[in-house]
Amino acid sequence: MPTITWEDPFCGEGNSCFRLGTDPDGNAYISLSGDEGTYLTDTREALRALILGIKAGEADHLL
Repeated sequence: MPTITWEDPFCGEGNSCFRLGTDPDGNAYISLSGDEGTYLTDTREALRALILGIKAGEADHLL
């Protein structure tokens, strides 16, 4: 298992809380808060694009 540094949870409305993390190799991770052992991983650039889309309201249904 990689060494992941998790950020504080981000919680939208209801139970839609997730955490973002990174590792020393430049990979990015996203997980439900409280279940950091199960996660998706991609490059930081891909995760950044996803987060920017969510913040812009383009993908708010994912939360």
